[in-house]
Amino acid sequence: MSPGTVAMEGAKPSSSQSDGGESMALRFVDLCKGLDLDVSLTSQGMSLFKAIRPVLLANLSSIGSGSPEEVERIWLAFILYCVTKLGKSNHGGEGQNRIKLFQILKAAKLNTVDFFREASQFSLKAGPILSNLYSPDWDRRLELAELQAVVIQLNNLCRFYKRAYLQFFLVNDTVSDKSSAASGSTCYISDYHQFGWLLFLALRIHASSPFKDLVTCTNALVSVLAILILHVPKRFRSFSIDDSSVFVKKSGKGVDLLASLSHVYNTSEDDLRRTLENANKLIEDILKKKPQLASECKAENLYSINTDGLTYFDDLLDEKSLEKNLLILEKDYDDAINAKGELDERISANEDDSSVTSQSLLGGGSNISGAKRFDALASPAKTITSPCLVHSAASPGIVSVQTKMVSGTPVSAAMTMAKWLRTVISPLPSKPSAELEHFFSLCNGDVTSHVIRRANVILEAIFPSNSFGERLPTTNLMDNTWAEERKSEALKLYYRVLETICKAESKLQNGNNLPSLLSNERFHRCMLACSAELVLATHNTVIMIFPAVLERTGITAFDLSKVIENFVRHEETLPRELKRHLNSLEERLLESMAWEKGSSMYNSLIIARPSLSAEIDRLKLLAEPMPSLDAIGTLQNTSTPGLLPLPFQKREASPDGNGDPRSPKRQCTEHGNVLAEHNSPGPVKEHLFGTPKSKLHLLQSAFASPARPNPAGGGTYADTEINVFFRKILKLVAIRIKTLCERLKCSEQFLENVYWLIQQILNQRTTILFNRHIDQVILCSIYGVAKVSQISLTFKEIINNYRKQPQSKPEVFRSVFVNCRNGKMGEGHVDIITFYNEVFVPSVKPLLVEVGPDGIAQKNSKLTEEKNNSDGQIPGSPRLQPFPSLPDMSPKKVSASHNVYVSPLRQSKKDALLSPSSKSYYACVGESTHAYQSPSKDLTAINNRLNWSGSENVLVDSYDIYL
Repeated sequence: MSPGTVAMEGAKPSSSQSDGGESMALRFVDLCKGLDLDVSLTSQGMSLFKAIRPVLLANLSSIGSGSPEEVERIWLAFILYCVTKLGKSNHGGEGQNRIKLFQILKAAKLNTVDFFREASQFSLKAGPILSNLYSPDWDRRLELAELQAVVIQLNNLCRFYKRAYLQFFLVNDTVSDKSSAASGSTCYISDYHQFGWLLFLALRIHASSPFKDLVTCTNALVSVLAILILHVPKRFRSFSIDDSSVFVKKSGKGVDLLASLSHVYNTSEDDLRRTLENANKLIEDILKKKPQLASECKAENLYSINTDGLTYFDDLLDEKSLEKNLLILEKDYDDAINAKGELDERISANEDDSSVTSQSLLGGGSNISGAKRFDALASPAKTITSPCLVHSAASPGIVSVQTKMVSGTPVSAAMTMAKWLRTVISPLPSKPSAELEHFFSLCNGDVTSHVIRRANVILEAIFPSNSFGERLPTTNLMDNTWAEERKSEALKLYYRVLETICKAESKLQNGNNLPSLLSNERFHRCMLACSAELVLATHNTVIMIFPAVLERTGITAFDLSKVIENFVRHEETLPRELKRHLNSLEERLLESMAWEKGSSMYNSLIIARPSLSAEIDRLKLLAEPMPSLDAIGTLQNTSTPGLLPLPFQKREASPDGNGDPRSPKRQCTEHGNVLAEHNSPGPVKEHLFGTPKSKLHLLQSAFASPARPNPAGGGTYADTEINVFFRKILKLVAIRIKTLCERLKCSEQFLENVYWLIQQILNQRTTILFNRHIDQVILCSIYGVAKVSQISLTFKEIINNYRKQPQSKPEVFRSVFVNCRNGKMGEGHVDIITFYNEVFVPSVKPLLVEVGPDGIAQKNSKLTEEKNNSDGQIPGSPRLQPFPSLPDMSPKKVSASHNVYVSPLRQSKKDALLSPSSKSYYACVGESTHAYQSPSKDLTAINNRLNWSGSENVLVDSYDIYL
């Protein structure tokens, strides 16, 4: 049976579509008038609108998740922002004369979340037009990805601040009408809560060091909490200063407030003190308050607090001056954002927590069963490692304080990782150890000086000093002190892991000489990039968003993947959050980044599958040569505006360390949803797509020249590399189609047919994946198999269920790459249905027919010896396999009303937990909790332990349950 085609499910045309966009043009003119744009910008805006209008009208029904009218307003706002940011105004278009994004959104009556949720789609559709008008680097100059990261970061910080405020203070109803009217506030908890947030924003604006990372911002908020604890009237407290479970650091002089807060929130006490000094200075300068030594004051709030080194302001938050102080802070912030801001950051405190999430900002899928987790594919250990905040049952508005903040939030994850860097990595030396230098000396010529020079050049490119950063866009500024600290952390981590890897590789080779590895330029750059990315991920910075670290080092994501598993295995102290981050990067690599233009994967693929070379060359997919260290160093000293994010357009053709003249640099076209990666609380037990430890091939093999014969097996190193890569992809495919088919309630046979089809596509129709996302092939394969199997399943049903997947992104089904349509050459993007009809079906129709009623998928044993075909299957490539046996897809939510998850428990962990000293805290089905007790009573005991507030783990049926 022929798979056929699927009809487009279009929406009714809007009024703008019916009149050719004339009414839209009038509304755009009105919007320009409302913003009082000058004549030059209005003219440029109308020109850009006319150029983009055909694209908008053609895609109005397929772009955006709102009504056509809302999509239109977002598009018009996007056009205006492009013009005001990229165009030339009569007033220079800078500073107070330039219209800012928050003003555009206000005039267009748009929510910040809605705008950023759809911005990536508009950028994709309008990209070619903007490139022609404003140069190819328009998206870097627009800084939308950085602004989106700022919005996500601020909303995470706002949630953290709200929870922390409720830890210490009661909710009161004295919100000032005047100050609320000034900021548009509707959701501040109280005047004191509002004061704290405005003081935090003042710190962000006026501090000498840019607040570009989550750790620095969290330190600022904790310092604000300290000021509130010292100054908010005592009657609004929900805590007792004598509570030893909260204020754990005490001396003969009383509670050490900053040390206690540092303990609760995992901050550095030194950093907290410095930030507090800055905050006190702002209060003195902006609010004109006279500081006093707290040790000389007799205020009621200071009772039982060690006041040494603390500052107190007499009338800072008393009722008669609070309203005045709020108005002063509001005016100060208004002046600041009118001068140099794009976003009104006060809105973060006004948004409803339920409506603003990282996923909503990124346009991701629905949040199923609690927080979305990209590592739900791996079986996790327990999530919570410390007590969390517990809402008081007696008073829902008050939160009792425990000794640690809520686990699993972006802020708690960042602070946990920062503590690891501070306590484990920072004390290490900033140079190779004697043992590592010994490995260097055993190479063909001591490579120590080369390793040190390379590390300094690469890390300076990733963490530039202020003199270099000043030539970057405003959101990319790096404070010199901050950059030096991060560079030092990355350098120490690099040396530490490099030494561990050298020891492990040496044991595998029964010797100490590792010349091929330690002399390989690409290997070292990958290690440095991985170290720097972990430091950046720890601090959750908006300055350098992945894959920016790859661009600065001149490598590709495919290169980085070669060291990810080794990095995880050889740094045993790596926090689970950073392991998750590395796993998520590998997942992004497998699903799309390795298939993008400029990926080094194609340099190996063209050797492993020579018959694909014509298509690879036609699409110009090969990676460009890797830039030399001299080129990177020179760029740092001579960079001009606009060069750094696209630094290596002209590359030296000199070979790299392994003699391969095609060393790559990935062309960055995707900002991705890396920011959501910090939001997943589930832990990682092992590397997601890694091979068993006993089967790990040496790193030397991974970084060998692809064309060289592999002495360990038939073919070249490229053959081995591509086969390993494809096996990982099939593992990811199996996981994703299993979860999606379960949502669609498909049979096991259907699942196996889909898996068989994708195996065939990967081996026989590899070109379908070029420049595309693996999920696009999955969606089309599921629909195609359903069609030929005569199963009633629509594309709409498939996409609606796909939206609920953790990794889903709207661009997967809205924008699929095509390089020719209807016989006409030219690149572009179409929706998933058009791609299915025009590209997928013509290419895989013979394979789809074989999955029909007679089911070739049921005859796998006869098809395991597939020969080469027109698409160039590798000789001796892996046989087609039945659907693999996957680990339990955990964690699973087992309670509709409580955040209780279950995941398989390893026997070794169970044995440790059930030691005589701890056995009484756990219950296992199959082992009675008391002698001669019935199973029903056993279950009751287990439930009681689940409900016990002090319990974090309970074992049920050999599963680990955590809240």
